[in-house]
This record gives sequence, C-alpha cells and structure tokens, in this order.
Amino acid sequence: MIEMYTRLIIRWRYVVVLATVFTVLLIGYGAQRLTFSNDYRMFFGPDNPQLLAFEQMQNTFNKNDNIMFVITPKAGSVFTTETLAAIKDITEEAWQIPFSTRVDSITNYQHTAAEEDDLIVDDLVPDPSILNAEDLSSIQFITINEPMLVNRLISPDSKHTGINVTVQLPGERLDEVPSAVAYARDMQAKYTDAYPDLEIRLVGMTMMNNAFPEASQDDAQKLYPLALGFIIIALLLMLKGLSGTLTTLLMIVFSIITAMGLAGWLGIRLSPPVMSAPIMVLTMAIADAVHLLVTMKHEMHLGRNKVDAMVESMRVNFWPICVTSLTTVLGFLSLNFSDAPPFRDLGNIAAIGVAAAFVYSATFLPAVITMLPALSRREVTGKVAMGHFGDFVIRHYRSLLIGSSVVVLILVALVPKNELNDIFVEYFDTSIEFRQDSDYTAENLTGVYYIDFSLGTNEAGGISDPDYLRKMQKFVQYLRAQPEVIHVYALTDTFKRLNKNMHGDDPAYYKLPDERNLAAQYLLLYEMSLPYGLDLNNQVDVGKSATKIAVTLETLSSNQILELEQRTSDWLQQNMPELTGFGTGPTVMFAHLGMRNIQSMLVGTTVALFMISMVLILFFRSFKYGVISLLPNLLPAAAAFGVWGLFVGQVGLALSVVTGMTLGIVVDDTVHFMSKYLRARREKGFDAKQAVHYAFNSVGIALLVTSVVLIAGFMIMAQSHFELNAGMGLLTSVVIALALAIDFMLLPPLLIKLEENGAKQA
Repeated sequence: MIEMYTRLIIRWRYVVVLATVFTVLLIGYGAQRLTFSNDYRMFFGPDNPQLLAFEQMQNTFNKNDNIMFVITPKAGSVFTTETLAAIKDITEEAWQIPFSTRVDSITNYQHTAAEEDDLIVDDLVPDPSILNAEDLSSIQFITINEPMLVNRLISPDSKHTGINVTVQLPGERLDEVPSAVAYARDMQAKYTDAYPDLEIRLVGMTMMNNAFPEASQDDAQKLYPLALGFIIIALLLMLKGLSGTLTTLLMIVFSIITAMGLAGWLGIRLSPPVMSAPIMVLTMAIADAVHLLVTMKHEMHLGRNKVDAMVESMRVNFWPICVTSLTTVLGFLSLNFSDAPPFRDLGNIAAIGVAAAFVYSATFLPAVITMLPALSRREVTGKVAMGHFGDFVIRHYRSLLIGSSVVVLILVALVPKNELNDIFVEYFDTSIEFRQDSDYTAENLTGVYYIDFSLGTNEAGGISDPDYLRKMQKFVQYLRAQPEVIHVYALTDTFKRLNKNMHGDDPAYYKLPDERNLAAQYLLLYEMSLPYGLDLNNQVDVGKSATKIAVTLETLSSNQILELEQRTSDWLQQNMPELTGFGTGPTVMFAHLGMRNIQSMLVGTTVALFMISMVLILFFRSFKYGVISLLPNLLPAAAAFGVWGLFVGQVGLALSVVTGMTLGIVVDDTVHFMSKYLRARREKGFDAKQAVHYAFNSVGIALLVTSVVLIAGFMIMAQSHFELNAGMGLLTSVVIALALAIDFMLLPPLLIKLEENGAKQA
C-alpha cells in the first residue's frame, strides 16, 4: 500500500510540489498576525490563585509596575547641589514618561514639619541651587534617618539614590511598555550627557517586561542562523550532495513556516519560551528526512534507481516515521498541562511543526528528491563503523547490560539531590543590561524583589483605630526583624511622624496617636496637603478600611520566598487572626509557579506516557516489546536529572517541562531501532543477535546523526540569554545523549538476554 502511495506521489510530483508551496504560503500568511507579549503576567493562567490575589491587590490599591532611575554620583555622595539638581530635573521630567502616575524621589519627598499650629508639607528639596553646606547636611540627616526613604530611595552611605516612577499600563496596546521604556532610555541618555559625573541605570518591573522581547529578539538574530548553519553542514557531510541537503532544508523551512503561521492564525502570542520553537522544529524535522534519505542512499548503493530506492525507503520507514512523529507530538502536547501559558504555546507550536514535518516528508520530500539530480550512490559515511560497533555490542552484551544498568541506576539514585528552586531575576543572563542593572541595584541601593501585604479591618475608616494601628506596627516590626527584609514601607511611619509634627516636633511624640479621631484628623490634614500625584492611594484603599505594606527583599530563591511567605502568614494567623491579611506580588507569583508547574506536569507526563505506551504496543503488535521499549524512553530523563542533581542541583520552572517534552523525542530512536529489530526477526527469521546486528547496520548511523543534530540544536538553544530556554536546552541535550547511549548499549543487550532467557525456559 505504501509502495502504491509513494509511486502516486512521484507520478504527480509537480502537482504535489505546487500544492505544498501554495499551502505553506497560505498558512504562513498567518505569521504576520504574531505579536510579542511583553508582560510578565503572561506566565500565569487566568485562574492562577497567586495572579488572582495580585489583581485583587492592584484593584484595591494603585498598580505598582515601575521604572526606577538608579543614580550613582562619581563624587561619592548624593548630597551635592549638582547631584540634587539632576535628581530634581529627572524627577520633574519623569512625570512625562508615558503612563506614569507617580514619581518618588528624595527631592520631592513630602517632608512634614510643625510651624506654630500649622503643619507644613513640602518637597524636601524645593530648590537645590540655593542650598549651602548646612542645608545639605540637614537634608542628608533627614533623608538617611527617614524609614520611608533609607534602603528604598537612598542608600545608608548616601552614595546611591533612586527615582521611582509608578507606571499604570492600560493594557490596550502592544506598544505601551516599549514606549514607556524608550522615553526612560532617552532621559537616561540625555541626563548622562548633561551630568557626566553621574551613572544612571534603569530597573523595575516595566524594564523587566521590556527585557523579555529584547532577549528573545537577540536570540533569534544570533541563534537561528547558527542552528541553520549547523544543519546545513551536517547534511552536506552526511549526504554528500546538494539534492538531499536542499530538499531537507526546504522541508525544514516549510515546517517552521507552517508552525509559526498556524500560531498566528490561532492568536498565539510570542514569548521567550515560544521563540525557541523554531529551533526545536528545525532540529527535529531533520530526523524524518535523514531516515528516508539514508535508506534511499543505501538502496541506490545496492543498485536501485532513485525512484525504486525512494519507494523502498518509504516502505521501510513510513510507519516508523509516522509513529515517532505521533509520539513526539504527544510529548509536546503534554505541555498543555503546564501551569504557565507560554509553555503550553511552545508545546502546541512544536507539535504543529513536528506534524507538518511528517506530512512534508511523506509528500514533498519524495516528490522533490525524484525531480532533482540523483543522490550519490556512495554508502553513508560511518555505516561500516556502525556495523563494527554493533558487533562489539553483541560480543560484550552481558558486560554492557550489567555495566549500563549499574550506571543508569546510580544516576537515577542522584535525582533526589535536585531541589525545586528559582531566582526569577536570573531568568536573564548577565549579558542582559536589565540583569546587570538589577544586580547593581540590589547590591548598592535596594532590593528588586518585593511582597505587598494587605492588612484589612472590614470597617470603613478602620485604619485610624489605634488598636488597628498598634497591630499594624507590631506586624511592621516583625517584618523588619526578618533577615531577608531590606525595607518596609508602611503607613505607621507616617502616623508617627504626623503625631510628632502636631506636638511641636517633639521627638517624644514620635509614636502612634492614642485616639481614633485624632489619627483620622491627622490623616485628613496630611492628605489635603499633598500635591497631585503624591497622594496615599498607593497605601490606603478608598474606604480607608485597609492599608498596603510594601516589603522590599533581598534577591532570594523561590524556596526562600515560599518559606518567608508561609512564616509570615502563620505569624499573622497566630497574632491577629481578626484582620484580613495576605501577601502577593510578582515575587510570590513566580515562587509558586515552579511548584505548581511541576505538579501539573506530573499529570501531563503521566498522560503522555500512557498514550505513548498504547501507540508503541499497537505499533509493535506486542505487549512485551511495547513494555520493553518504555525502558529506554523513561530512563534517559531520570538519568539526566541525576546528572543535573550531581552538577547543578536546582530545578526551575523550565526544567519541570523537560520530562514530558523529551518523552516523545527520545522515543524516536527506540522506535526505529526496535522496528528494524522486529523486521529482522519477523520477516527475515533472524535470531536476536542477528536482528540486533541488522538494526545497527540499517539504522544505526541515522540514529547517531539525528541524535547529534538534536543535541547540537538544543545546545545552541542553551546559549540563549533567557535562562528558561538555556536550561531547558541544556537538560534536553543531556536527555537525548543519554537516550542514544541507552538505545545503543542497554536496549540491544536487553533484547538478546530476553531471548536467551526465553530459549532456556522453552
């Protein structure tokens, strides 16, 4: 049947080629609909509980996405007239950044002071040009002793300061983040030129959002050509001719265009994980063509013409290629169980690309290869050496079975050395400017991680209740005592300062008001004195029933964040259960995501494993061989995590999807080896050793080449500036390398040993 189908394709090859090109152009047109998501929220599904809590916080208080200018005077002190003038200029212009709603700096900090019976609220630095040495010293003293500022907008040593711009993006256009970042960068360049003695860096959540597409675009410019170049060299070396190389390249390009085009039609948005899909499709699509062309060359070497050789190649390889494509698709589709939408998108696009590669290899490739000049009749490079290697495996099958089993078991035993952990700012490598500036800021000024706590009373105006204020102060003191905490921004500091001001700036009254009415009056008087844009909406809800406590943290791992969150939640429950309190923020969201993702991927991997098992049992027409084939498919991932545990030990968000993803990939080698083994047993009547030799001789070099290409492709992906892609690429390469070793040195001895045991039992 396959022979008839192949001859029909070849007979109508011109029609097939034209139809393929038309289909690719039609589907590929959808690629222009692709847009890049530049919001870190893309990693969270709409029903993610941490995202829902975060949105509740932002709906209650103002949104707090931000851009922060981190300023370092080369002179060593912020408190000079020139530096303060620069800070004031940047502060004033920062209000013009698109979508900015608030700008906070040491110059526009709303300092309060008593003047007889009046409360004076004004910028801490109204006019830097008139300041003398005494004024500068006074401002410095106020600043570094103000809990609202130190370790947030000023470093304790006065060497670094920050200007924090709150950005509220409507989320209506894709250019919102780029436009805000572009304006901020223009300001950075402008003021660096105007004040050459200042270093100005940009950090914040809006900058991180913008770093996602920038890192991905940089990867696309550097890694895509590198991967394509490697594929071309590998094909030329193996096939020794332009016909096979050109045909395979066209098939690969068509597969990528189809995958990305359908992604556009389906409304999938690009993200850093999704941007690795073309490299995945590029490296995996080559496998189908290699198996078909290697077999075709072998048949031509035996004397067949190119048409008959292709017909025979399709007869031998069609169903194995079909099954391997199906299992690979199932493996990628298991990513739909991921809790992170970008990985679902990656799985779907890669699955489309693999399916397209199969379709084109079964239609376009036979049609084109018979139109072009014939392939070289020389045998494939390395085929003789592979036959010798097969003989070596057969001669030493007992030793290899024991040795390989022991090595694999040792590696599997190392898996518990891994711990689920992530540091989300390290999703970007140190070559990315955002990462460099974030590390600098964390080291010198303030943290880039934060948790916001909402502390509610369920009573309108309840935040002025002295009992509530005492409890909030107790909570603030608890937070400040935690070793991970750098800064706590709380309303209690404002109340204490106002109480002192209203008692003639007597330091003895730097404490919370004792009466509710008095506290409410202080708050009202203060709010009425604040200028537009610097109100308390970022700390107090509309009904004055809850306040937000902003906690800045050191750079922590996800485990440390989860431990801190749980510790704080337990403390709140034990000490003030009557108050409604919860903590949230991107830091908490990313910390939970890795754990949620690994739990969801366990389900996805189990489902994929069951479905792949059924496919293999049906394909091999044997429950025994179907079960046997699972061993070389499950062991590589387990052994690879053992290797990872030995050398790295940290499993983050991206690595949690590797098992499900690679499960379908590593099946390819097993299917092709087992199909040739069973063909020799069933059609040729060979015993196990002869069948193993036949499998090595007929498909061994193709498995080696496709595995090397896959390893190289994923190693190229491991060079990504985005750590999620880099880690995923590196671990996948290890899995594929171990899969090849297991398929060559564990599976054949196991097959021989099983037949030997069966013969003894008979």
